[in-house]
Amino acid sequence: RWIKFEEKVEDGGERWSAPHVPALHLHSLFQLRTCLQKGTMLLDLDATSFKEIIDKALSGQPEEAELQPALRERLAALLLLQPQHQPTKSLLQLLAELGLSPCRGRKPSCPTRHPPTASSPGQSEPRTQLSKTPLKEQLRNRLKKKVPPGAEAAHVAVGEIEFLEKPFAAFIRLRRGVSLGSLAEVSLPSRFLFILLGPPKVKAYHEVGRAMATLLTDELFQRVARQAEHREDLIAGIEAFLDELIVLPPGKWDPNARIPPPNHLPSPRRRTAVDPLDQQPHGNGDMTAAGDRASPGPPRSGEELERTGRLFGGLLRDIQRKAPWYGSDFSDALHPQCLSAVLYIYLATVTNAITFGGMLGDATANMQGVLESFLGTAFAGFIFCLFSGQPLTILSSTGPVLVFERLLFSFSQDHSLDYLEFRLWIGLWVAFFGVVLVATEASHLVRYFTRFTEEGFCALISLIFIYDSLKKMLSLADAFPINWQYRLDNVTSYSCTCNLRRLFNPVLTCLTTLQCPPLPSIQFPAAMPAGLSRTQCLDRGGHLLGTSCQYVPDVTLVSFLLFGGTFLFCTALKRFRSSRYFPVGVRKLVSDFAVILAILASCAVDAVLGLETPKLLVPSELKPTNPARGWIVFPFGANPWWVCLVSAVPAVLVTILIFMDQQITAVILNRREYKLQKGAGFHLDLLCVSLLMVVTSVTGLPWYVSATVISLAHMESLRKESATSAPGEHPEFLGIREQRLTGLSVFTLTGVSVFMASVLKHIPMPVLYGVFLHMGVTALNSIQLTARVRLLLMPAKHQPDLPYLRHVPLRRVHLFTAIQLLCLALLWVLKSTVAAIIFPVMV
Repeated sequence: RWIKFEEKVEDGGERWSAPHVPALHLHSLFQLRTCLQKGTMLLDLDATSFKEIIDKALSGQPEEAELQPALRERLAALLLLQPQHQPTKSLLQLLAELGLSPCRGRKPSCPTRHPPTASSPGQSEPRTQLSKTPLKEQLRNRLKKKVPPGAEAAHVAVGEIEFLEKPFAAFIRLRRGVSLGSLAEVSLPSRFLFILLGPPKVKAYHEVGRAMATLLTDELFQRVARQAEHREDLIAGIEAFLDELIVLPPGKWDPNARIPPPNHLPSPRRRTAVDPLDQQPHGNGDMTAAGDRASPGPPRSGEELERTGRLFGGLLRDIQRKAPWYGSDFSDALHPQCLSAVLYIYLATVTNAITFGGMLGDATANMQGVLESFLGTAFAGFIFCLFSGQPLTILSSTGPVLVFERLLFSFSQDHSLDYLEFRLWIGLWVAFFGVVLVATEASHLVRYFTRFTEEGFCALISLIFIYDSLKKMLSLADAFPINWQYRLDNVTSYSCTCNLRRLFNPVLTCLTTLQCPPLPSIQFPAAMPAGLSRTQCLDRGGHLLGTSCQYVPDVTLVSFLLFGGTFLFCTALKRFRSSRYFPVGVRKLVSDFAVILAILASCAVDAVLGLETPKLLVPSELKPTNPARGWIVFPFGANPWWVCLVSAVPAVLVTILIFMDQQITAVILNRREYKLQKGAGFHLDLLCVSLLMVVTSVTGLPWYVSATVISLAHMESLRKESATSAPGEHPEFLGIREQRLTGLSVFTLTGVSVFMASVLKHIPMPVLYGVFLHMGVTALNSIQLTARVRLLLMPAKHQPDLPYLRHVPLRRVHLFTAIQLLCLALLWVLKSTVAAIIFPVMV
């Protein structure tokens, strides 16, 4: 059978072989061409049953090949017998058959499983006639799940018939697809039939049938066969197929070897080109785009970035483009995959909010802390997902914004200015400048961002995620030191006691001077030295004495095991979709919920071990981190009046930072290879970010912009693939599940996390750092720069057959990669200094 690739019944008739590329004999194609030239040809036949088709095929023979009436009747009776199909059986069915028929294949008295062939009638029970309606086995056949919707069946019947003296060949195309009862293995409408029967002395019938089946699975020949009006059109289709044929020399390969299906098949459009290799563009554009998931060309936005020449013209276009999709942005989210994405991105967002909130608190003396980060993330993200042009974007605080906040706070302290009021005016100016950029359609400059820029920015952000996750883990060695000096043999000398002598200094003084007032009898607690816990001892003002007081369990080691285990679990379960184990539905489910399953598994391991690993702690009270501030920042009062004007100067720098950070991320998320169907909204996104600057500045919350790595992780978690794929065919990437509900749910959960502190406190922070590492590595592997860096370490003979290596000299590829790596290193150095606030401009 063929569904794009050939499958054969293995010896013993128990199972189908693995799908493979059919290898044909060249002479079989020539013989097929001869059969079509001389045999019966019926095009656009009107028939509703298989019997009617056979009758017309036998009566429509050429005069020189016409069969005698008796032979026609015998041949028609033979063709109308019920064909045997090889059902695909589960493991349980095979075990059941093995238990019910233990004597099969051992004794001659055991009944044979296969009925007699057509050439030996009368040897056993006669075969039944073809049923006019589909059988139960056809309707239950699991193979139908592999057949794409709208597919039609083609039947190829070849064999040796003893009573025929010359071959009988017929090619039939029905005017419309007709269900031919129990003829097909699964119940499908049939369109084509090919019959080749002849005397046993000719042994090539099987190979000719394979050649015909292979041609009918070829997309270009299918087009020819459907549109052919004469016999010559089909012959021309075979000639075109022969023109593309590539011959393997017989002594250089094993004909019995089965060629596995390739990962990617050439499109019919490329095959119809005169010279496909010459049609591909050369140079930097082709090199930087090849190897991505879908589109061979560089990602370019079309209508979204065209200038209209009117104020707010681009914004109005974005609204008109996105408005028709607004209802489907909610209905398209009704899929289990979206639940997995919500949980995954929620935990990533919470961890990111805690991390940046803690750093903001350190940089601004808690004027902005973890609680402000939580509330700002929830509010800004929710509003953005509700009204933005690309709701798959996840907003977050970024490194350059954090650097600017630190510099602004230091400047305010040095010049005795109120930090939050100064920041309010900067935010208002940034919002104003952002609206001006939207009005003047400045986002059209995005079209000049090259893949070089996008890859550099994405690689830098991904490396920051990887670096920060590793840095956080290494910092655990300070909080939970590793017990390098511990020796098992010295365990008897290790001790720790609570010293409360400071509490009784007045008593000791009195005993020394002999001038003591009458003292009540002092009763020392019997358990004072050893019965107090460490916390109780410190709470009573004591201190710890002993060689084992600084001993802690190996929390650092366990934390690193949880960190690495979570990363490996995420990676392995994500790849489980392409595994060979379990049915497709199970593999997809496990892959969709890979991150959540990894987190649950790691949390279970942590709970079983019972060690006090650092846990996720979220604020439990809705009050400002710094009691000296309120929830509303007033524009006047604490600073001189001229501050509102001077604030425009740093606001220009922040505007450039926000614009570049936002738009570069938007370009990366709207690449053509993601196959987004609902369009982008560059102007609308920038307007939403600008207006949110007003609210977050007035309330003293952090500023937010698109987060590249988390947004890419959001999109990757919503990848759509074809539900049906032929055996041997890889699922086709269909695009991203574009909707707003996952983002809205993520930020809603982030807002209510304050009330879920009792649940979230059981999640170890090393587990979340492992998720961060997974996100950074996944984003880094999604760019072509990573593949080209690997080429630097590979000998030429081991390098993969990448498209750009066929057209660009290897030294040019390495030079291009080296320049990108040098720029990336300069950006890393820049972001590590005070000048990090301008690094988006340097990108």
